[in-house]
Amino acid sequence: MTEKPKDTSAHGTEGALMDEQSAVSSTGRGVTSPYDSPTGVMPRLNLPSDTPPSGRGPDLTKDVPRTEEELGLDPEIPSVGEQTRANDTANAAYAYASIPPASNGPGEPSRPLRRRNGDVRRGTLDLGLFVLRLVVGGTFIYHGLQKLTGWFNGPGLDGTRDMMGGGGWDHATLSTILVIAGELGGGALLVLGLASPLAAGAVLAVIIDAWLWKQGMVPGFQYKSSIKSGVELESVLAGTAVVLLLTGPGRLSFDRNRGWATRPAFGSFAVLILAIAAAIGTWYWLHGGNPLTGIGPFD
Repeated sequence: MTEKPKDTSAHGTEGALMDEQSAVSSTGRGVTSPYDSPTGVMPRLNLPSDTPPSGRGPDLTKDVPRTEEELGLDPEIPSVGEQTRANDTANAAYAYASIPPASNGPGEPSRPLRRRNGDVRRGTLDLGLFVLRLVVGGTFIYHGLQKLTGWFNGPGLDGTRDMMGGGGWDHATLSTILVIAGELGGGALLVLGLASPLAAGAVLAVIIDAWLWKQGMVPGFQYKSSIKSGVELESVLAGTAVVLLLTGPGRLSFDRNRGWATRPAFGSFAVLILAIAAAIGTWYWLHGGNPLTGIGPFD
């Protein structure tokens, strides 16, 4: 009898099964293909550092990194696409502006910085303060020259001393010196805008004493300028002196670099109180009496 040829195909199949079983017994799990996943997604291969301690090879069951944190990227930094979209959005919003904002000139500070430094637009305020100083200071210079030199049909120095003595002022010479110094010196400094708080305080003290003197000549309130004892002019001059003291002389003055020129604060208010106190003290020391006799509660 002839021997049947051996079925090599069956033997090969059994051998493959035996090899697979041996592989299963040695590794503890079946040998799988990367394409055995039902999703069809190939799992990522771990780095050598991800190799389990058992030494059985890389773990093929971990997910593929998908987020920026898993990939080790910084989420704070926008991508190139995000930056491009942000720029397009900003340009589209700016396209609605009809007039672009004006840029600062070379060396010119920004508007918030100018405001912090007190450099704000003042319009015609400085010009108005300059005109006010000319009128008020010029008026005091006019009266001072009348008393000192006799110009403009004034009494002159001797006539002023006699007028002060006859008007109830003690120490007529000292009273004459004080009134001429306050009117002439304070008026000149006020026109120049130099030492403006002291200048405005000096003319205010002088005009307050003049107001008290004329008011005390006749009982009752004497305001009309048509009568000899009217205090209308003195009231207006006192009010304008207070205004200049509280607002400052403005930038058209020699004090333009001083803080009180454009932004007077508590110092100017203190000078105002001192000027009023000096006027009242001088009145009671050199003249005395109550100039408000016959007015309201002072009857």
